[in-house]
Amino acid sequence: MLVVGDSLSAEYGLRRGSGWVELLAARLREHEPAFEVVNASISGETSAGGRTRIASLLERHRPQVVVIELGSNDALRGLDLATTEANLREMVRAARSAGARPLLLGMMLPPNYGRSYSERFRDLYPKIASAEKAGLVPFFLDGVADRLEHFQADRIHPNESAQPKLLDNVWPALRKLLSATGA
Repeated sequence: MLVVGDSLSAEYGLRRGSGWVELLAARLREHEPAFEVVNASISGETSAGGRTRIASLLERHRPQVVVIELGSNDALRGLDLATTEANLREMVRAARSAGARPLLLGMMLPPNYGRSYSERFRDLYPKIASAEKAGLVPFFLDGVADRLEHFQADRIHPNESAQPKLLDNVWPALRKLLSATGA
């Protein structure tokens, strides 16, 4: 299993081994021991960076499942959402072409980005998942985003207490993909 994400998956500001991806690896060792988790997440990563790296990651790791947690940095920088959509769509297609099952982790923006931009960003994920037949977690930060006690001092990055909830948000959709791989 390959996770390609940004700081939310790269354990930014967290004690090593306490992020949701490491918790996922531990859960898989318990439930699906055949799966190894490769965390190829980079803090600050954009969808363009992920698109640039995906082919070599797929070739090197040959995953059965690819979790894509990208797009937030694009939106926070106000980048063109059509480009973000194209990048995410290409990553999903690349994963599928390599024989992997893709899972998109949807995100939302704080309200200060304006209603139109925020809604268009939120709607990218289900649109891509539907068109490309990918798995989807509608909102990765569900149950976390509205609780300040789950954030680091920067109010952007979830703290250690939020990591189990993030994993719980991903697990149902991921479990479906694992079942489909025969695991």
